[in-house]
Amino acid sequence: MRLLNSLDLRGWLLVGTAVCGVALAGAVATFGSSARAGVALEERKLPMKFSWVTCEPNCRGWISAVGIITADTPKAFEEFSRGRQLGGATVVLDSSGGSVNDAITLGRRFRNLGLLTTVGVSLRAGQSARPTVAPEAYCESMCVFLLLAGKKRYVPEAAHVRVHQIWMGDRADDAKAASYTAQDVMIVERDIGRLAKYTFDMGGAGDLLSLALSVPPWEELHELDAGELKLTNLVTTDLVADVLPHVDISAPAMAELAPKTQARIRAEPEQPAKSTKTAEALAPTSSAAAPATAAQK
Repeated sequence: MRLLNSLDLRGWLLVGTAVCGVALAGAVATFGSSARAGVALEERKLPMKFSWVTCEPNCRGWISAVGIITADTPKAFEEFSRGRQLGGATVVLDSSGGSVNDAITLGRRFRNLGLLTTVGVSLRAGQSARPTVAPEAYCESMCVFLLLAGKKRYVPEAAHVRVHQIWMGDRADDAKAASYTAQDVMIVERDIGRLAKYTFDMGGAGDLLSLALSVPPWEELHELDAGELKLTNLVTTDLVADVLPHVDISAPAMAELAPKTQARIRAEPEQPAKSTKTAEALAPTSSAAAPATAAQK
């Protein structure tokens, strides 16, 4: 994993991926122009935001979740869900990862609500136009574990789902040269255990952890192919209609939103959220280990 220089979240292990990623806490579409694509990338590097996409009269609508998972994300989701009947709704993810412990908390909330998950970018051409979902998006690092929280899970062929190893957030820039204490190792192992329990609770396979933990922070993120998506049980259906009925996802694919590199552990967006004793998974860069408080992916 690589640390995101734009994020200054101490004590968090970050996992880098362009859209949705995997972070271990405590120890792991079509755009009108390239400028629009750049804006989308920046949004994925900022703290996660939730919005409701309306597509009535023949479609219920869905939740758009864009950005990295921070200490404030679970609370932000609770505020977003207040007064809304979200049971069984679909979450469309576009994330670079984020905080491990906070991603686990949010993922369990998703499952309790019986939410469905997929990867994509929500688009609307105009006020009167029907919204669509662009399939070429990224779900990296801890975002991958949010994807796993869906009761039903669909990944478009054009989407990029990428994973990598967790690392201490403050040593991702030069992971090989950095020194580590016994407490650092304890933190990482503790959070791997937390993530493993969560993975199995969500119905994921051990292969997901094996693939993620086999990619060191100094190597590029590993993009899961169609076979691996099924092997890890990240995908439970090949039909988009199972998660987004009556929604057009055939729009041309958008330009690549982020470089295929790893994310860093420790950096945060330009306006970093409060740090907590958890790990984080962010946009692609390098990863490193965080203080004894927690690890990030």
